[in-house]
Amino acid sequence: MSDSVLVPAVSWREFAEAAPTVSAVFRRRHAVAGNLVMLATVRADGSPRISPVEPREFEGRLWIVGMPDTTKFRDLGRDPRFCLHTATVDSQVSEGDAKLFGRVVDVPDPALHQRFAQMIFDDIGLDVRGQTFDHFYSAEITGASSVAIVSGDGTPDRMEVTVWTPGAPERVVVKH
Repeated sequence: MSDSVLVPAVSWREFAEAAPTVSAVFRRRHAVAGNLVMLATVRADGSPRISPVEPREFEGRLWIVGMPDTTKFRDLGRDPRFCLHTATVDSQVSEGDAKLFGRVVDVPDPALHQRFAQMIFDDIGLDVRGQTFDHFYSAEITGASSVAIVSGDGTPDRMEVTVWTPGAPERVVVKH
C-alpha cells in the first residue's frame, strides 16, 4: 500500500459541498461527454495508464465500475490511487475541464450493487441487474482542480484554475 492512505479523503457528496466550483465543472463536462472521462491509474511497473471510464454519481458517492477483469481495475486493486480527467476536446478549454484525484475503496455490498444496477437500467437501458460485480469502487476524493476561461468583465480573457483539497476552501489561481 502506498502513502496515499495518509492523505485525507472525502466522499463525493462531501467534495461537492466543499468544492462547488470544481464539482460543477466536473459534472457539466462529464454530462456533455456522455459520462465519459479519462481514468489514470498506476501500472504494475509504476508507469501511468489512462483508460476511458464512465463513473456515476449514486447515493452520495462517485462510483468507478465497469467490465470485469480489465487492466484498469487490476491497477486499482493493486494501487488504489487514481486521477479522473474530463474529456477535453478543445485546446482552448473554452468549456473548461476538471480533474479529480483520489483513491478507490472496494465496496462489496450486493444490495448496493443491485440498486446501482437498477439505476443503470432505468438510466440507459443496460441490464446488469442480478449480476455480480467483481469490484465496485467508490471514489474517495483527495484533491481536485478545474480550469475556466473567464471573459466579459472588461479585462482580457484569463484562465482561472480553481484548486481544492480536503479541509480547505477552493482557491483560484489566475493565469494570464
